[in-house]
Amino acid sequence: MSIKSLNNKKCFITGAASGIGRATAIAAAAEGAELFLTDINTAGLESVVTEIRSTGGKISLARAMDIADHEAVKRLADEIHAAHGSMDVLMNIAGISIWGTVEQLAHEHWRRAVDINLMGPIHVMEYFLPEMIRAKRGGHLVNVSSAAGLFGLPWHAAYSASKFGLRGVSEVMRFDLRRHRIGVSLVCPGGVDTGLVQTLEIPGIDQQDPGFNLLRRRFQKHAKSPAQAAQSILKGIKANRYMVFTSMDVRVGYWFQRKFAFPYEVVMRVANHYMNVLVSPKRIRAT
Repeated sequence: MSIKSLNNKKCFITGAASGIGRATAIAAAAEGAELFLTDINTAGLESVVTEIRSTGGKISLARAMDIADHEAVKRLADEIHAAHGSMDVLMNIAGISIWGTVEQLAHEHWRRAVDINLMGPIHVMEYFLPEMIRAKRGGHLVNVSSAAGLFGLPWHAAYSASKFGLRGVSEVMRFDLRRHRIGVSLVCPGGVDTGLVQTLEIPGIDQQDPGFNLLRRRFQKHAKSPAQAAQSILKGIKANRYMVFTSMDVRVGYWFQRKFAFPYEVVMRVANHYMNVLVSPKRIRAT
């Protein structure tokens, strides 16, 4: 079933306290959706709930929760289904960003990236999709991956492990859920100026380093806003589009990668070299 409007549709959104998740919750509320929101950030979640309700938006439930907590997701799903029935739209937007070279990444960095960015969405799918299937009303699943789920970007090994994994799960769900009239959108944002720009973890890097700050400023200059990304997501749902891009650079890069494999490899090598040259003089510190 293609969802042409979110009006009166029950939408479950993770990561709703900030960034793309917050902007998407606000945009969905403006279209008349009935919202079920979660985020690990209690204060941020309360803030977006207040903002949405002040403009007449409908929020049936907002609960602070860590989506990496399997049992917590199960309890929340059971509570929602008992009181409200199945969802129409699931949006897995919550995530963290951890970069670093392999010699600087500790086991905890790999584990947190996978637990939150991959296992978190899997927990949501595990406990919400079966009810959608049983309801036989169709619906839509949104999984927010990243450009790092498409390309081998420098220092993104842990992050890409989670985002490529979510891309793989989504590719399977795309076909598995078709018979149930549940569409799937894999969102691959490029630069989006969210709170992750400030909370980005890069072990072994001094984030006050001039070279790093130069990269941050360049990123923010060309990045889309969360509101623009949210509109891309909602348009993707209504168009029942699988690959959703929030910026033209990622769309073009994805096409280029598939059509010109060797030049793509050269570009990735140059990007990797540039990143290391720019930051390497002050990059390594005692750990």
